[in-house]
Amino acid sequence: MKSKKWLIAAGVFGMVLTGSAGVYAGTQLETIKAYLNHGLAIEVNGQKFTPTGDQGKKLAPITYQGSTYLPVRSIADALKTEVKYDSQNNKVSIGSSSSSGGSTSTGNSGSTSPSTGTNTQAAGVKSKYLPADFPLPKDAKATSLIENIMDGDKKVVLTYTTKETLLTVGTSYKDYYQTKNLSQNTQDIQADGFSIVGREDGKYAVTITGSVSATNKDLNEITVVWGEE
Repeated sequence: MKSKKWLIAAGVFGMVLTGSAGVYAGTQLETIKAYLNHGLAIEVNGQKFTPTGDQGKKLAPITYQGSTYLPVRSIADALKTEVKYDSQNNKVSIGSSSSSGGSTSTGNSGSTSPSTGTNTQAAGVKSKYLPADFPLPKDAKATSLIENIMDGDKKVVLTYTTKETLLTVGTSYKDYYQTKNLSQNTQDIQADGFSIVGREDGKYAVTITGSVSATNKDLNEITVVWGEE
């Protein structure tokens, strides 16, 4: 997408853990060539945000093979989402466990743990909290789904893949939110990517971004961040 300003509200997938991470499993580390992206503007729930690490040190996003990576702990703290690092098992956990009222699902299954009232918007995506009429391509397959409740508000962070074109998917979301009573509604939809930000005051805020998958050029990757206010 040309000349675009990314608006990111808690994109917590594939991000870099900061803070006291402990000892890493060295055999799993791989040297790459990436770039610190000092020109990327970040907004969290419509407000300008600068990620910081230990002792308030400013952190820059990392750009690698067309994808942008953010410091997960800093972003999660801004969203009041719990992040835990298990150094013994070399594992990062984001959000509350199912026993505390939330659920977390990652990987390619594209589903949360079965529960009563789960809304199924597509065969490969099952969400408890997204609106029942939220549009999803029929071939949508979740690669990551995090859902929990914070301070009584439902929160969803979903990433899925589809073979539908970015123009088609972006336009479907544009049309969908034009029917809603939004106080904030901005779209940037192009053939190589799109970004949509919307808010209905006192009810919910949403950010949706789409781009070509960094791992499979035949697929497009869509990230949805939706939360009640």
